[in-house]
Amino acid sequence: MTTITKSTPGAGAPARPVGRTLCAMVTPFTPSGALDLDGAGRLADHLVSEGCDGLVLNGTTGESPTTTDAEKADLVRAVREAVGDRATLVAGVGTADTRHTVDLALAAEKAGADAVLVVTPYYSRPPQDAVEAHFRTVADASGLPVVLYDIPGRTGTRIEATTLLRLAAHPRIVAVKDCSYDFLGVQKLLARTDLAFYAGCDEHNLALYAVGGAGYVSTVANVVPGRLRAVLDAFDAGDTARAARLQQQATELVELTMSAGLPGAVTVKGLLNALGLPAGPVRAPLRPADREAVDALLTARERLMASAP
Repeated sequence: MTTITKSTPGAGAPARPVGRTLCAMVTPFTPSGALDLDGAGRLADHLVSEGCDGLVLNGTTGESPTTTDAEKADLVRAVREAVGDRATLVAGVGTADTRHTVDLALAAEKAGADAVLVVTPYYSRPPQDAVEAHFRTVADASGLPVVLYDIPGRTGTRIEATTLLRLAAHPRIVAVKDCSYDFLGVQKLLARTDLAFYAGCDEHNLALYAVGGAGYVSTVANVVPGRLRAVLDAFDAGDTARAARLQQQATELVELTMSAGLPGAVTVKGLLNALGLPAGPVRAPLRPADREAVDALLTARERLMASAP
């Protein structure tokens, strides 16, 4: 397991508490729909070998709404065995039920996760004091660092800036996966807290990194991990023009994967299957991508991989 710490106020937080280039990994299933632990280990090893220094398991891309609690824990154990300490493992534990979320966090800790990803409780749309209490309860329940997940487009509830500022004082709340589409608001929070912010939308990977973000949690990294890492590598090397070009080259694939009317788990699994990598089917109510969608994804990926890095 990777040791993750948070700084004391004024000391400066670790710049990348759960890594820099994280993949929101799909959960491979067998043709019959059972959990494919061997496939999960092989996919995880491939992603880490190709440039991911962290993996987010049991997130939305990992079809967490349709996997059981036992399957979630088994997945963390299998991936930990496959990658060892070569990558940080962040386990998605968010649900609409605080007690259930606590149970999942404790199970993730026991299974070998390094941190947990906790989404705002969805559907019930709790007020901000209840949102704050939910996150604090989960953070207090285990010894694992917590990454908050702000994605109001799915949950129906934003983590408001004042709530985040209060939560930033909690010693185990270390980061935010941001899908708020409020770029100005995120920059204000970067200036006022020691929380690490990770882009949760692939089109924002470079933009957020350039203003002080810690990195990304990427769905598209399932299929082009090295090309997405190259964007941040170029920026860190001081070649901002190259970083911008690399980000722009990925735009077609990002759009088809995330904005073509299909969930990311569907598009990524369709492409992974076509590439011969472990993925398998999606679970109902999701339906597999059709041939036309997969062909378009393959073409976009081929164009990206053929472009000058």
